[in-house]
Amino acid sequence: MSRTRIRSTPVDPACAAAVDLARQAAEEIARPGEVGEHLGFDNEGDRVVTHYFECLDRAYRGWRWAVTVTRASRARNVTVSETVLLPGSGALLAPRWVPWNERLRPGDLGVGDLLPAEADDDRLVPGYAATDEEVDRQMVVELGLGRARVLSAFGRDLAVRRWHSGDSGPHTPIANAAPAQCSTCGFYWPLAGALGLGFGVCTNEYAPDDGRVVAADHGCGAHSEATTVPSMVVDAPPPILDDLGYDLIETGSADEAGSEPLGQS
Repeated sequence: MSRTRIRSTPVDPACAAAVDLARQAAEEIARPGEVGEHLGFDNEGDRVVTHYFECLDRAYRGWRWAVTVTRASRARNVTVSETVLLPGSGALLAPRWVPWNERLRPGDLGVGDLLPAEADDDRLVPGYAATDEEVDRQMVVELGLGRARVLSAFGRDLAVRRWHSGDSGPHTPIANAAPAQCSTCGFYWPLAGALGLGFGVCTNEYAPDDGRVVAADHGCGAHSEATTVPSMVVDAPPPILDDLGYDLIETGSADEAGSEPLGQS
């Protein structure tokens, strides 16, 4: 059985001794007084060495300047290859980047905002996927079996007026700026019975009306078909500063203005 040997590259003496050259390179890109003591070096390969210096900038605690120097084959002069600022142990780093759709939280959606649903969203299925069992269960609930009393027509009309004129109705800023109505949204779950003709429950956790009764002609930017439905967002206000226009200003010559030509006293 053959074994692969890993050859260790010897440290180039000239590159290892080029501490002053590396410090000078770090000082050229750092602000005055921010390059500290020499922290050592790493052997990167054939005639390639990286020197490390302490970073004294208070905004970069735990970071260090890394200057890579190298020397061409059979050359005496050492040159700088790269100068960067790298984090060390205990350095303050930015949090891990998270895609926008994972950073979004319920309640973040505002007036005019759009939240497109992905084509393979697990929360949505084709409209023909409803089972007969679900339909039968809704019919039993609508008949009111097991309840002493059910909602009267008068009580239903009061609820319709109240819901339709409230914050979940069609006459709100977020509904006017929505790309489409709730009745065409995949997250809209119609109510059973007569109320289902005009009202349903929002089931989108990112929508401002999640878990609330909404009118069928209500809407928000979290519509399931926001990527394909034509936008109905209100027009943007005109710019405060018009930098596209210009004014014509008539200017006279130097003689007409009564001043002497240039170059004469």
